[in-house]
Order: sequence, then structure tokens, then C-alpha cells
Amino acid sequence: MFWRSLRGMLPHKEPRGKAALDRLKVFEGIPYPYDHKKRMVVPEALKVLRMKQHRNFCTLGDLAYQNGWNKKDLVETLEAKRKTRSTAFWTAKTKKLVARKKAYASADPKVNAELASHGF
Repeated sequence: MFWRSLRGMLPHKEPRGKAALDRLKVFEGIPYPYDHKKRMVVPEALKVLRMKQHRNFCTLGDLAYQNGWNKKDLVETLEAKRKTRSTAFWTAKTKKLVARKKAYASADPKVNAELASHGF
């Protein structure tokens, strides 16, 4: 469905449009080589920055649900679980960072200098 909608936005009958569609990779989920890489946000692609406030929009999941896709509820529950796990991971990570900074600050400066000379 995504590929079909994207094809409608491109000049797919011209050589440059065909080349653009040939370069396109579409995955369901995150496949092996990409699931271990750091995920980043591209600020220029954010909806808040790219779209005007008065424009209407919809998501691909809403379109698919209106056309007969019946997995929307499952995806929403899985997304809610992912968000709770993500927030738990983030809070644990920030606690570790705070504890590490506190330990470095409270350590003896002579020990820190000796460790720094050895590359730690």
C-alpha cells in the first residue's frame, strides 16, 4: 500500500522515476542489519516542521484500517508495550549515567589522574 501511494507521487513512467523506485527499499518491521544500528530523528522530516497547521493529514495505518485491514488494535497494543519498555529502559539508563557521574566526581583526584594516564 505504501509503495503504491509513493508510486503515485513519482513520475514512474519516466526513467528517473523508475530509477527512484528501483532504489526504494520498503521493510515491514526492522530487518537484521538495521535493528542494531542507532536510530536517529531527521528534524527536517518532522511533520510539525514540514506541514502547515491548517492542512489535513492521515496515517497509513488509518487508510489501511478503512480499507479492511483488521490488525490496527494489535499494533496499538504492541506499540503501547514498546513505549512502556522504552521509558523503563530510558529511566534506568539515566539513573546509571547519574550514578556514574557522581562516582567520578567523588573519586580521589590522584586515582583519576593515574587512570587517565593509562587510558581509562
